[in-house]
Amino acid sequence: MTTIPDVIDRYYKASASGDLDTLLACFQPDAHVRDESHDYEGIAEIRGWREGVASRFTYTSEITRVEPTGDQEYVVSTHLEGDFPGGVLDLDQRFTLADGLIADLSI
Repeated sequence: MTTIPDVIDRYYKASASGDLDTLLACFQPDAHVRDESHDYEGIAEIRGWREGVASRFTYTSEITRVEPTGDQEYVVSTHLEGDFPGGVLDLDQRFTLADGLIADLSI
C-alpha cells in the first residue's frame, strides 16, 4: 500500500475521534466536498456537512488501500462497519491536495 499523505491521515484520525476542528483544519479555505450527490463549498458548508449528513451514523473505518491517481490526487479505499443501513460498506474516496491541504474530496 502507498504511504498515506499526512493530511489525509489527519483527516481520518480526526473523523474517527470526532475532532471537528482538527478535521476542518485539513481543508483549504475554499475546498469542495461531494457526498451523496450534494456539493459543499468552503469551510462553513463543510462544517455543516460534517455536523449534519456525515454524523447521522456511528461507524468504524479502516483504510484498506491508498492509490495515487495523479499529481496530488489519491483514491483511498476504506471498509466501514456501523449502524447505517446494511451495516457494512467498502468505499472509495477521492482526494485532491493543494499546498498540503485537501482541496477536493469526492465520496
